[in-house]
Amino acid sequence: EQGSVEDLELEDVMKIGYKDIRCVESGGPEPGVGCAGGGVITSINFLEENGAYEDIDYVSYDVLGDVVCG
Repeated sequence: EQGSVEDLELEDVMKIGYKDIRCVESGGPEPGVGCAGGGVITSINFLEENGAYEDIDYVSYDVLGDVVCG
């Protein structure tokens, strides 16, 4: 477990793979706590603030859809 987003650096969550494809796994909320939508927003904001979208041509998201709020 990585802890709070404030404790992370981009290098902690982004791995570079085949043909320099950048991959990020943000995980999901603790079961029964929180809301998945909030985690998605936090993840995207973190990536934007830390320059993850600089010098790339394409972004694809695989967003979890089976977690509900509450």
